[in-house]
Amino acid sequence: MKNVTDSFVSLGHWPSAGSFGFNTDILATNLINLSVVLGVLIFFGKGVCASCLYNRKQRILNTIRNSEELREGAIEQLEKARARLRKVEIEADQFRVNGYSEIEREKLNLIDSTYKTLEQLENYKNETINFEQQKASNQVRQRVFQQALQGALGTLNSCLNSELHLRTISANIGILGAMKEITD
Repeated sequence: MKNVTDSFVSLGHWPSAGSFGFNTDILATNLINLSVVLGVLIFFGKGVCASCLYNRKQRILNTIRNSEELREGAIEQLEKARARLRKVEIEADQFRVNGYSEIEREKLNLIDSTYKTLEQLENYKNETINFEQQKASNQVRQRVFQQALQGALGTLNSCLNSELHLRTISANIGILGAMKEITD
């Protein structure tokens, strides 16, 4: 560092040729140098900075325009999606209502069919009971008839003698003969 400072100081000791000379005041020379550099940068860099700023401004405006277009497209898609959602909700409500009415209809049909089946089973039960009662009644009648017949035969056999027996047979044959003549 000492060498760099010495070289600037030694420049200050050169003999000057009239009005040209070096200013060895570092603060003053730095301000002048900075002013010159800034002036040159502003003069030559103004176009570059202006074009950079203009390009940046155009990119920002294009981005805003694209964002607006995308926003409008998104709004349109949102409205379409909302319309589809409303349509689907309406269809879902219709399916729900139709489903509930279909369930109620099926429920009523099932109740009716169950009632009819129970009614048929009740009828079959009653028919079976009536049949079994008639069957039992017929068996009782046959049994009573057989017992009465056996009792009557026993009474007749004990009371009938052979002459009475022959007269009864003759009378029955006469009755059967008269019936045959009537039917012919």
